[in-house]
Amino acid sequence: MKTVVSVSLGSSTRDHESQIELLGETLHLSRRGVDGQFKRALELLQELDGEVDAIGLGGIDIYLKSRTQTFELRDGVRLRNAVQKTPVVDGSGLKNTLERETVRYLHESGTVPFKGRKVLMVCAMDRFGMAEALEEVGANSVYGDMIFNLNLDKPILTLDELEERASKLLPEICKLPISMVYPTGKKQEVIEPSELTAPYFAEAEIIAGDFHIIRRRLPDKLEGKGILTNTVTAQDAEELRKRGVSWLATTTPELDGRSFGTNVLEAALLAQLGKTWEEVTPEDYLSLIHKAKLLPRVVRFN
Repeated sequence: MKTVVSVSLGSSTRDHESQIELLGETLHLSRRGVDGQFKRALELLQELDGEVDAIGLGGIDIYLKSRTQTFELRDGVRLRNAVQKTPVVDGSGLKNTLERETVRYLHESGTVPFKGRKVLMVCAMDRFGMAEALEEVGANSVYGDMIFNLNLDKPILTLDELEERASKLLPEICKLPISMVYPTGKKQEVIEPSELTAPYFAEAEIIAGDFHIIRRRLPDKLEGKGILTNTVTAQDAEELRKRGVSWLATTTPELDGRSFGTNVLEAALLAQLGKTWEEVTPEDYLSLIHKAKLLPRVVRFN
């Protein structure tokens, strides 16, 4: 049996373990949150190095990608470099493959027709694959990177503008401590509705992107809206149901009542491939995704 561990800068209250069958092999998956303690994350990664088959980094990216560029996050690189033997991934490989496939599957199967729908993508710079796929299927998207991450009332309306903003902003943003641009530790347990974000939630039919960014600004009511996201616990799903959300789709499948992050699933696929992260191609991931029939989790509340 292979072992995959996600070391997350997020809250330890979201920790979970699961044993799954993937392509005929048993894998033990676990998520270990360090409550925002960067030093503890470094220590835990060093403890796991060489002891498990693959490691995922949660609550942080190593790379952010746009159409033409790749940017390294300083803190993500520091965590990656703490591990010398075990393959380490951040989920970006699946954001660029599985999440594209998820949008296409939901649309083409008629499960969630996106054409002409108003989509609020809270942060597209960390999920450029999803953003491009939504444009391909005809969604009317607003990208909230400036709004949700920088508290600036500046919606981005096109992928060309998103690319331009990424080129200007990401080199400097990537130098900042991750806690300044993304909710880590106890911040993942707090919901603080905002007058800035409320109109964008209200206008959208579908809200897409990272769940922690969505959850941090959840308004009290989301009647009839859909959510397309990633890591969701049973408690998260209940919070959405109480707010009147119509449906929830997660890009990773349900495992023991919840969906793990893309970093966990990518680490599981990497363990199956037996390659280093640098050797893996998008085609490798797509081949396993199709062989394993990894489909999104879809929950209809109302």
